[in-house]
Amino acid sequence: MRKKPDISLFDWRVTGPAPKMAFTKLDPRLMARNPVMFVTLVVAALSTLLFLRDLVAGGENVALTGQIAAWLWFTVYFANVAEAMAEGRGKARADTLRATQSETPARRLPSIDSDAPETVSSRSLRPGDLVLVKVDDIVPADGEIIEGIASVDESAITGESASVIREAGGDRSAVTGGTRVVSDWIKVKITSKPGESFLDRMIAMVEGAERQKTPNEIALNILLAGMTIIFLIVVVTLQPFVIYSGAYVPVVFLIALLVTLIPTTIGGLLSAIGIAGMDRLVKANVIAKSGRAVEAAGDVDVLLLDKTGTITFGARQADAFEPLQGVSQKEMAEAALIASLADETPEGRSIVDFARKQLGRTLDGTDEVAEAIPFSANTRISGADLKHGSTLRKGASDAILAWCGIGTTPQIRAVVEGIAKSGGTPLLVARDKRVLGVIQLKDIVKPGIRERFAELRRMGVRTVMVTGDNPLTAAAIAAEAGVDDFLAEATPERKLELIRKEQAEGKLVAMCGDGSNDAPALAQADVGVAMNTGTPAAKEAGNLIDLDSDPTKLIEIVLVGKQLLISRGSLTTFSVANDVAKYFAILPALFVTAYPALGVLNVMGLGSPGSAILSAVIFNALIIIALIPLALRGVKYQPATAVTLLRHNLLVYGLGGLIVPFIGIKAIDLIVNAAGIV
Repeated sequence: MRKKPDISLFDWRVTGPAPKMAFTKLDPRLMARNPVMFVTLVVAALSTLLFLRDLVAGGENVALTGQIAAWLWFTVYFANVAEAMAEGRGKARADTLRATQSETPARRLPSIDSDAPETVSSRSLRPGDLVLVKVDDIVPADGEIIEGIASVDESAITGESASVIREAGGDRSAVTGGTRVVSDWIKVKITSKPGESFLDRMIAMVEGAERQKTPNEIALNILLAGMTIIFLIVVVTLQPFVIYSGAYVPVVFLIALLVTLIPTTIGGLLSAIGIAGMDRLVKANVIAKSGRAVEAAGDVDVLLLDKTGTITFGARQADAFEPLQGVSQKEMAEAALIASLADETPEGRSIVDFARKQLGRTLDGTDEVAEAIPFSANTRISGADLKHGSTLRKGASDAILAWCGIGTTPQIRAVVEGIAKSGGTPLLVARDKRVLGVIQLKDIVKPGIRERFAELRRMGVRTVMVTGDNPLTAAAIAAEAGVDDFLAEATPERKLELIRKEQAEGKLVAMCGDGSNDAPALAQADVGVAMNTGTPAAKEAGNLIDLDSDPTKLIEIVLVGKQLLISRGSLTTFSVANDVAKYFAILPALFVTAYPALGVLNVMGLGSPGSAILSAVIFNALIIIALIPLALRGVKYQPATAVTLLRHNLLVYGLGGLIVPFIGIKAIDLIVNAAGIV
């Protein structure tokens, strides 16, 4: 069942602060980031000054100037409200996410011989503190094992799916904060100072990473700024012609004309389009920290996916039973099940489940057990002594062979090596010192992922699996998952290097991951998708968080991104066509007194220059509101060539943008004149 989104589009935490934030965004230093709306702000301020001047001096167009100023401020303010909602929504989501993060509890010991630990927060630990870590506990901080031995799952940190043995003394005594003990117990002496842990180093790398601006974002900014400059020059040069002709056009008319001609429609809707993309991601159970990440997803060229927990389930599970010659599948399955009943590790539980599926019935086996032998990281064996005297054992190949008191045979060696070459982990099952067969454990690839990667390939996205596994295991899993390429033995530095290399070649890169070792890559990538089951560092570094922890969700994210790009492209086409139409609709009516010959072109028959410019300003503000439903709903994405998309945009949004202003401005002009406003 999918989780419910934690923050709706109109949540009070978003809409409540938005009006106030919109006022703070009237700061010219902030408005300058959007050239179109900055010019609109300047024009609104200038028209207000003209209104105040006329109000004091008794000008003839006081009421009209005041109305124009009000509508211009409304246009700026509404655009700021939309932007404030977009930013407020992202901030609210990030705050909610941080609030759900809990500190790791730690069992602090007063001394090495103590058996009475005190539960404290991991943040209160200091170098030299002793902690007890039991089964299923998270290691609270980097440290050194001073007593005990345990099997430790380091997949969240290293990306390696296989659990490793950590024990006091030697080269295997170091443990990393964030890893999980899956068997036995250990006593750890904390060694990391505040700010110097593995996680802190990952955060430092995250903070050093930079995100790129998307090509579409750069191109659109250039287009909007260019169009604004062009129309600014056009409007400024109109006044000399008016003066030369001996006519008079109020300055407020010209500055209002400037706002109606520059692309305020798309400038005001950019934030609304971003909100729409984020809202569609929420429906897909993905939290977006910014609309820019959604946009970048539509242009992704390369997708990097962490193997453990992303492509695979992240824990080794039983995948096959390989009985030796003379042993039936049923005999081996029953032996494996009973020998694994006392194994509480995820691998042991998966063997029990797999055996029951193989046998086609629920087999308990506990009534036959006289003594259960639980799994231990020291022996690497689990098993059971049965009431009728038989003994069953399951465990690592060398440990079982040693228990049996025999060496490996050609048949055992062939099966074990075959499993290892395929990327799996072999375990032996024995009865009464006789090996029955081999269990294949493997990090299971999530179902349906191969088909989803094929779909990504059709969309032009190249997939690369990154993993801490050795090249042999990585190649086997990559082939099974259907990715285009893989990076084995991947360290955080190598992942970062690969992303920067792809970006240097002009490609946009998306990264899926869930471990702290993925955090730097998630931060550097143009689109960083962190799994919700991942570490806090990964979720903090990513700009998208998948609440379902499903890497195939990236296909939906890419589709939403493409829909966002198409929606923005369609509305940009509409906005440009709108400006062209307004130019030819307004100018004849505005300058007909200066140039009577223009009356022939006044096909709309607008009442007067004053009603023409006021109607245009009102239409300019209202069209933004009218287009918000389309911006929020988005234009449906259909895979098509660039030529086809361009043709569709021109026919629907281009032609529509040319026709709508003529109808809208004429209707408003009729209302304005009928009401006697001008």
